[in-house]
Amino acid sequence: MDFVITRQIAIDAGHRIASHGSKCRHLHGHRYVIEASCRPVAGDLQDQGEQAGMVLDFGFLKDEMMTQVDTPCDHGLIADLADRALLGLFVPEGRNGDEWHAALAATVRAQGFAATSDSRLGQKLYVVPFPPTAEGLARHWFERLAPAITRRSDGKAVLTRVTVHETPNCRADYAPL
Repeated sequence: MDFVITRQIAIDAGHRIASHGSKCRHLHGHRYVIEASCRPVAGDLQDQGEQAGMVLDFGFLKDEMMTQVDTPCDHGLIADLADRALLGLFVPEGRNGDEWHAALAATVRAQGFAATSDSRLGQKLYVVPFPPTAEGLARHWFERLAPAITRRSDGKAVLTRVTVHETPNCRADYAPL
C-alpha cells in the first residue's frame, strides 16, 4: 500500500531578499500556503490505538504545523540574520544594536532560528540563517516538522515533503532523498 497524507495551513508574513536584483529586495509580504505530506514508515496504515486506520491523525499534523510554523511566523517578519540593515530597523529603543544582533545570532546558532518580539514596536520577528526564499523556508520548515511528525506518530509516519506556496502561481517543494 502507498498512502500519503497532506495538510495545509496559511500564514501572512513579510520578508525581503536583500541580494535580489529586482523588486524582491524590497520589504513585502505574502499569503504563504504551507503543505506538509507524510507517509507510513512501513507502508501500511496504523493498526491500533487512536490513529488506527491512519497514516497520522490530521489534527496531530495540524497541531505541529501550527506550533512550528504558524505561531512563530504568522503576521510577523521573516528575516535573514545577515540582513543587518533590515534587522537594524527593529533594535529596541535604548538598546545597543550590536549586542541585540549578537543575542539573535547566538539563538540562531543554537536552534537554527530565533523567534522574538523583543524588538522595536514589539514587531514579531522570525530570524533564520539564510535568505528567506520559498526554497529555504520549505527546507527549514521540513527540518523543524520532521522530528515532531516522527514523535507524534510513535515512529510510524515520516514527513516526506514540505511545499511553500509564496503566491498562487509560485511554489517550492522540499523533499529530501
